[in-house]
Amino acid sequence: MDGMLVTGTEKMLARKADGIGWMTFNNPERHNAVSMEMWQAAERILTDFAADPAVRVVVVNGAGGKAFVSGADISKFESERASEEAVAAYQAQTAKVYDLLAGCPKPTIAMIQGHCIGGGTALAVCCDMRICGETASFGVPAAKLGLGYPLSGIRRLVDLVGPSFAKEIFFTAKRWPAEDARIMGLVNRVVPNDALEAFVLDYAKTIAGNAPLTVGSVKVIVAEALKDRGASDEALCDQMVKACFASEDYIEGRRAFMEKRPPQFKGK
Repeated sequence: MDGMLVTGTEKMLARKADGIGWMTFNNPERHNAVSMEMWQAAERILTDFAADPAVRVVVVNGAGGKAFVSGADISKFESERASEEAVAAYQAQTAKVYDLLAGCPKPTIAMIQGHCIGGGTALAVCCDMRICGETASFGVPAAKLGLGYPLSGIRRLVDLVGPSFAKEIFFTAKRWPAEDARIMGLVNRVVPNDALEAFVLDYAKTIAGNAPLTVGSVKVIVAEALKDRGASDEALCDQMVKACFASEDYIEGRRAFMEKRPPQFKGK
Protein backbone atom coordinates (compact mmCIF):
# COMPACT_ATOMS: atom_id res chain seq x y z
CA MET A 1 0.00 0.00 0.00
CA ASP A 2 2.97 2.32 -0.50
CA GLY A 3 2.20 5.52 -2.31
CA MET A 4 1.07 9.11 -2.21
CA LEU A 5 -2.42 10.55 -2.08
CA VAL A 6 -3.54 13.42 -4.25
CA THR A 7 -4.27 16.23 -1.80
CA GLY A 8 -4.77 19.22 -4.08
CA THR A 9 -1.80 21.11 -2.66
CA GLU A 10 1.92 20.41 -2.45
CA LYS A 11 1.81 21.98 1.02
CA MET A 12 0.23 18.79 2.40
CA LEU A 13 1.76 15.36 1.83
CA ALA A 14 0.21 11.96 2.48
CA ARG A 15 1.83 8.56 2.32
CA LYS A 16 0.84 5.00 3.27
CA ALA A 17 3.35 2.28 4.11
CA ASP A 18 3.55 -0.71 6.47
CA GLY A 19 0.10 -0.11 7.92
CA ILE A 20 0.95 3.54 8.71
CA GLY A 21 -0.64 6.63 7.19
CA TRP A 22 1.69 9.65 7.27
CA MET A 23 0.25 13.18 7.01
CA THR A 24 2.89 15.89 6.65
CA PHE A 25 2.42 19.66 6.86
CA ASN A 26 4.81 20.81 4.15
CA ASN A 27 5.32 24.56 4.49
CA PRO A 28 8.80 24.66 6.07
CA GLU A 29 9.69 28.16 4.86
CA ARG A 30 6.90 29.42 7.17
CA HIS A 31 7.53 26.88 9.95
CA ASN A 32 4.60 24.84 8.61
CA ALA A 33 2.07 27.60 9.19
CA VAL A 34 -1.30 26.44 7.89
CA SER A 35 -3.50 28.03 5.24
CA MET A 36 -7.16 27.33 4.52
CA GLU A 37 -6.12 25.22 1.53
CA MET A 38 -3.90 23.09 3.76
CA TRP A 39 -6.68 22.54 6.31
CA GLN A 40 -8.98 21.42 3.48
CA ALA A 41 -6.34 19.00 2.21
CA ALA A 42 -5.84 17.68 5.76
CA GLU A 43 -9.56 16.92 5.94
CA ARG A 44 -9.35 14.85 2.75
CA ILE A 45 -6.27 12.98 3.96
CA LEU A 46 -7.69 12.09 7.37
CA THR A 47 -11.01 11.01 5.85
CA ASP A 48 -9.13 8.69 3.51
CA PHE A 49 -6.97 7.24 6.30
CA ALA A 50 -9.99 6.59 8.52
CA ALA A 51 -11.79 4.72 5.73
CA ASP A 52 -8.82 2.59 4.63
CA PRO A 53 -8.65 -0.70 6.57
CA ALA A 54 -5.01 -1.10 5.53
CA VAL A 55 -4.11 2.00 7.57
CA ARG A 56 -3.84 0.95 11.21
CA VAL A 57 -1.95 3.93 12.64
CA VAL A 58 -1.81 7.60 11.62
CA VAL A 59 1.32 9.73 12.14
CA VAL A 60 1.16 13.52 11.82
CA ASN A 61 4.35 15.53 11.36
CA GLY A 62 5.82 18.69 9.90
CA ALA A 63 8.42 19.01 7.13
CA GLY A 64 11.81 20.65 7.45
CA GLY A 65 12.84 19.61 10.95
CA LYS A 66 12.37 23.09 12.49
CA ALA A 67 8.66 23.00 13.29
CA PHE A 68 5.71 20.66 13.71
CA VAL A 69 3.02 23.24 12.99
CA SER A 70 3.38 26.88 14.06
CA GLY A 71 -0.29 27.82 13.75
CA ALA A 72 -2.14 29.88 11.19
CA ASP A 73 -0.31 31.36 8.18
CA ILE A 74 -0.50 35.09 9.01
CA SER A 75 0.50 35.97 5.43
CA LYS A 76 -2.87 34.56 4.36
CA PHE A 77 -4.96 36.60 6.82
CA GLU A 78 -5.83 39.32 4.30
CA SER A 79 -7.14 36.79 1.80
CA GLU A 80 -8.57 34.20 4.21
CA ARG A 81 -9.55 35.98 7.45
CA ALA A 82 -10.28 39.61 6.59
CA SER A 83 -14.05 39.49 7.20
CA GLU A 84 -16.25 38.06 9.94
CA GLU A 85 -17.62 35.49 7.49
CA ALA A 86 -14.12 34.47 6.39
CA VAL A 87 -12.97 34.09 10.01
CA ALA A 88 -16.00 31.88 10.75
CA ALA A 89 -15.30 29.72 7.69
CA TYR A 90 -11.63 29.34 8.65
CA GLN A 91 -12.48 28.42 12.23
CA ALA A 92 -15.10 25.92 11.06
CA GLN A 93 -12.56 24.24 8.79
CA THR A 94 -9.88 23.99 11.48
CA ALA A 95 -12.45 22.62 13.94
CA LYS A 96 -13.43 20.00 11.38
CA VAL A 97 -9.83 18.79 11.09
CA TYR A 98 -9.32 18.78 14.86
CA ASP A 99 -12.51 16.75 15.29
CA LEU A 100 -11.50 14.31 12.53
CA LEU A 101 -8.12 13.76 14.15
CA ALA A 102 -9.50 13.46 17.69
CA GLY A 103 -12.25 11.13 16.49
CA CYS A 104 -10.09 9.05 14.16
CA PRO A 105 -10.85 5.35 14.78
CA LYS A 106 -7.15 4.54 14.32
CA PRO A 107 -4.42 5.35 16.87
CA THR A 108 -2.78 8.69 16.09
CA ILE A 109 0.74 9.91 16.88
CA ALA A 110 2.08 13.45 16.61
CA MET A 111 5.79 13.35 15.71
CA ILE A 112 7.07 16.74 16.83
CA GLN A 113 10.32 18.46 15.84
CA GLY A 114 11.03 22.08 16.66
CA HIS A 115 8.26 24.60 17.31
CA CYS A 116 4.75 23.38 18.12
CA ILE A 117 2.88 26.62 18.69
CA GLY A 118 -0.75 27.76 18.78
CA GLY A 119 -2.71 25.73 16.27
CA GLY A 120 0.18 23.25 16.22
CA THR A 121 -0.27 22.54 19.92
CA ALA A 122 -4.04 22.31 19.39
CA LEU A 123 -3.46 19.82 16.57
CA ALA A 124 -0.99 17.74 18.60
CA VAL A 125 -3.39 17.57 21.55
CA CYS A 126 -5.96 15.96 19.23
CA CYS A 127 -3.63 12.97 18.76
CA ASP A 128 -3.57 9.95 21.05
CA MET A 129 0.15 10.29 21.67
CA ARG A 130 2.79 12.97 21.22
CA ILE A 131 6.46 12.06 20.77
CA CYS A 132 8.93 14.91 20.39
CA GLY A 133 12.58 15.68 19.85
CA GLU A 134 14.64 17.07 22.70
CA THR A 135 14.70 20.62 21.27
CA ALA A 136 10.95 20.81 20.62
CA SER A 137 9.02 23.70 22.18
CA PHE A 138 5.33 24.21 22.88
CA GLY A 139 3.05 27.14 23.52
CA VAL A 140 -0.37 28.69 23.08
CA PRO A 141 0.14 32.47 22.59
CA ALA A 142 -3.58 33.34 22.52
CA ALA A 143 -3.23 35.73 25.50
CA LYS A 144 -0.52 37.68 23.67
CA LEU A 145 -2.74 38.11 20.63
CA GLY A 146 -6.09 38.76 22.28
CA LEU A 147 -7.61 35.63 20.77
CA GLY A 148 -10.56 33.76 22.18
CA TYR A 149 -10.16 30.00 22.55
CA PRO A 150 -13.08 27.55 22.14
CA LEU A 151 -14.32 25.17 24.81
CA SER A 152 -13.54 22.07 22.73
CA GLY A 153 -9.83 22.93 22.46
CA ILE A 154 -9.48 23.85 26.11
CA ARG A 155 -11.33 20.69 27.17
CA ARG A 156 -8.90 18.51 25.21
CA LEU A 157 -5.94 20.22 26.88
CA VAL A 158 -7.51 19.92 30.35
CA ASP A 159 -8.22 16.22 29.74
CA LEU A 160 -4.53 15.81 28.91
CA VAL A 161 -2.64 17.94 31.43
CA GLY A 162 -5.29 18.82 34.04
CA PRO A 163 -6.80 22.22 34.87
CA SER A 164 -3.82 23.78 36.67
CA PHE A 165 -1.28 23.18 33.90
CA ALA A 166 -3.86 24.16 31.27
CA LYS A 167 -4.32 27.51 33.01
CA GLU A 168 -0.55 27.97 33.31
CA ILE A 169 -0.09 27.32 29.59
CA PHE A 170 -2.78 29.83 28.64
CA PHE A 171 -2.22 32.47 31.32
CA THR A 172 1.53 32.82 30.69
CA ALA A 173 1.44 32.27 26.89
CA LYS A 174 5.04 31.05 27.36
CA ARG A 175 6.99 28.67 25.18
CA TRP A 176 7.75 25.50 27.08
CA PRO A 177 10.75 23.24 26.39
CA ALA A 178 10.28 19.54 25.75
CA GLU A 179 11.10 18.37 29.25
CA ASP A 180 8.60 20.78 30.82
CA ALA A 181 6.01 19.53 28.34
CA ARG A 182 6.76 15.95 29.40
CA ILE A 183 6.39 16.81 33.09
CA MET A 184 3.04 18.45 32.38
CA GLY A 185 1.86 15.38 30.48
CA LEU A 186 1.66 17.31 27.23
CA VAL A 187 4.00 14.79 25.54
CA ASN A 188 4.46 11.07 26.11
CA ARG A 189 8.13 10.76 25.20
CA VAL A 190 11.13 13.01 24.58
CA VAL A 191 13.89 11.46 22.45
CA PRO A 192 17.10 12.74 20.82
CA ASN A 193 16.35 14.71 17.66
CA ASP A 194 18.32 12.40 15.41
CA ALA A 195 16.47 9.34 16.77
CA LEU A 196 12.95 10.77 16.59
CA GLU A 197 11.81 9.42 13.23
CA ALA A 198 13.17 5.92 13.88
CA PHE A 199 11.59 5.91 17.35
CA VAL A 200 8.17 6.95 16.03
CA LEU A 201 8.37 4.50 13.14
CA ASP A 202 9.13 1.67 15.56
CA TYR A 203 6.23 2.72 17.82
CA ALA A 204 3.84 2.96 14.89
CA LYS A 205 4.88 -0.41 13.47
CA THR A 206 4.45 -2.00 16.90
CA ILE A 207 0.91 -0.64 17.19
CA ALA A 208 0.09 -1.55 13.58
CA GLY A 209 1.14 -5.15 14.30
CA ASN A 210 -1.24 -5.49 17.26
CA ALA A 211 -4.88 -6.57 17.07
CA PRO A 212 -6.85 -3.68 15.48
CA LEU A 213 -10.10 -4.59 17.24
CA THR A 214 -8.42 -4.53 20.64
CA VAL A 215 -6.60 -1.26 19.94
CA GLY A 216 -9.74 0.35 18.52
CA SER A 217 -11.87 -0.79 21.44
CA VAL A 218 -9.43 0.64 23.97
CA LYS A 219 -9.46 4.00 22.16
CA VAL A 220 -13.26 4.14 22.39
CA ILE A 221 -13.41 2.88 25.98
CA VAL A 222 -10.79 5.38 27.19
CA ALA A 223 -12.92 8.17 25.67
CA GLU A 224 -15.97 6.81 27.50
CA ALA A 225 -13.98 6.54 30.74
CA LEU A 226 -13.23 10.28 30.58
CA LYS A 227 -16.93 11.13 30.68
CA ASP A 228 -18.74 11.77 33.94
CA ARG A 229 -19.91 8.64 35.71
CA GLY A 230 -23.34 7.75 34.44
CA ALA A 231 -22.68 9.42 31.08
CA SER A 232 -20.45 6.62 29.73
CA ASP A 233 -21.97 4.30 27.15
CA GLU A 234 -21.33 1.04 29.02
CA ALA A 235 -23.35 -0.96 26.50
CA LEU A 236 -21.08 0.20 23.69
CA CYS A 237 -17.99 -0.69 25.72
CA ASP A 238 -19.35 -4.16 26.52
CA GLN A 239 -20.21 -4.68 22.86
CA MET A 240 -16.68 -3.81 21.74
CA VAL A 241 -15.12 -6.12 24.33
CA LYS A 242 -17.37 -9.00 23.22
CA ALA A 243 -16.46 -8.33 19.58
CA CYS A 244 -12.77 -8.81 20.46
CA PHE A 245 -13.42 -12.19 22.08
CA ALA A 246 -15.63 -13.28 19.16
CA SER A 247 -13.07 -12.29 16.51
CA GLU A 248 -10.81 -14.37 14.28
CA ASP A 249 -7.94 -12.28 15.63
CA TYR A 250 -8.55 -13.64 19.15
CA ILE A 251 -8.16 -17.17 17.76
CA GLU A 252 -5.04 -16.11 15.85
CA GLY A 253 -3.56 -14.44 18.93
CA ARG A 254 -3.97 -17.59 21.03
CA ARG A 255 -2.55 -19.83 18.33
CA ALA A 256 0.41 -17.54 17.67
CA PHE A 257 1.21 -17.48 21.40
CA MET A 258 1.13 -21.28 21.63
CA GLU A 259 3.16 -21.66 18.45
CA LYS A 260 5.68 -19.01 19.57
CA ARG A 261 5.34 -16.92 16.40
CA PRO A 262 4.26 -13.34 15.64
CA PRO A 263 0.49 -13.10 15.15
CA GLN A 264 -0.96 -12.03 11.81
CA PHE A 265 -4.01 -9.95 12.72
CA LYS A 266 -6.64 -9.08 10.12
CA GLY A 267 -8.91 -6.81 12.10
CA LYS A 268 -11.85 -9.18 12.02
